[in-house]
Amino acid sequence: MTLLIGDCIEQMRTLEADSVDAIVTDPPYGLEFMGKEWDGFGTPLGFQTWSEQWAREALRVLKPGGHLLAFGGTRMYHRLAAGVEDAGFEIRDTLMWLYGSGFPKSLDVSKAIDKAAGVEREVVGSYIVGGTAAQGQHKGRAAADADEGSAAGATKELNITAPSTEAAKKWQGWGTALKPAVEPIVLARKPLIGTVAANVLTHGTGALNIDASRIGTDGGTQRNGKADTKNAGGWRNLKGHGIEAINAGRWPANILLDEEAAALLDEQSGGASRFFYVAKASRSERNAGLEGLPEVSAEVMSEREAGSAGLIRIRADGSMGENPYAGKTANAKNIHPTVKPVALMKYLIRLLTPKGGVVLDPFLGSGTTAVAAIEEGVEWIGCEREAEYVEIIKARVAAAQPGFGLTLDEGQD
Repeated sequence: MTLLIGDCIEQMRTLEADSVDAIVTDPPYGLEFMGKEWDGFGTPLGFQTWSEQWAREALRVLKPGGHLLAFGGTRMYHRLAAGVEDAGFEIRDTLMWLYGSGFPKSLDVSKAIDKAAGVEREVVGSYIVGGTAAQGQHKGRAAADADEGSAAGATKELNITAPSTEAAKKWQGWGTALKPAVEPIVLARKPLIGTVAANVLTHGTGALNIDASRIGTDGGTQRNGKADTKNAGGWRNLKGHGIEAINAGRWPANILLDEEAAALLDEQSGGASRFFYVAKASRSERNAGLEGLPEVSAEVMSEREAGSAGLIRIRADGSMGENPYAGKTANAKNIHPTVKPVALMKYLIRLLTPKGGVVLDPFLGSGTTAVAAIEEGVEWIGCEREAEYVEIIKARVAAAQPGFGLTLDEGQD
């Protein structure tokens, strides 16, 4: 287990060529997310150029035939994939992680028109927020104009307003963004040396671990904690070879679901059993092992930061208004805004990494890939530049594998 502290491009240069079996990572998306400096690249082309730079170094350290999985954002994914390809990788597929919860960053056009006209909007009702989104209650007109939120023990009544000007009435209900419900993941491979069979035998890389990732088996892709024998499919009868019949499970797909998206699909068709699904990282999962770290309250966060930390839900239209939970006792220890579920990263690691192999995450963030690698029983190397996340990584790793030594290599940005 090795944590390289500093810029990932510089830190990867310290690693030997052809030394890593797989790369699973969640890099910046180039969206200037919540104003974070590490997510700003000036222009789309600037983001693509940077993506190519880190991917070139990733290509060098991967063994021939080694795979890369990297998350991206829908608006800039094409730049990520182009950068990875330009670095020398072969694009093999695009996975899609679908989720039911997410908040849009959308401008309410009707409100913007009234604001520009300098007029007040009539209060026509109210909206009570608190506990969970399901506990919110609407009074009066359309709730789409209301604030949506939740935090432990916090409730507040917010106003619902109606358009004042004729122009605002005309554009009532119009916005500028859809609700985010998908994150694409590029699957790429370093070119093989010879055939797949020859590459696998020589380097141990070049293929995907299909059987270990089948849906409905005991490999971490179970439904409700039990193997899905009813819907798994793919039964194999090997009795002629001295092996009892086994349930091979469904072939892993390039669609991944969170539990909310799976529930919606199941409700309509029962089809979620065909795909891997896992709940989004809960507040308790995000903060596991961080008991000794200080808490950051929602009061000192922006609404988007608090929402990403799992403390509150953002209003339905995604706009950034008054934080309804200022002064309340909602807190977070893991302040990273884009924490992925451990189970999801375990699944991706298992798909790519051979037994006893090494997985690299150039953008370790709060350490989820490291925790997932530990639980999967593979070695890991991670790079992280931002000092505010390093202590979180150390604590989460220590909790995941108590007493196991963590090698630190503190580089320069």
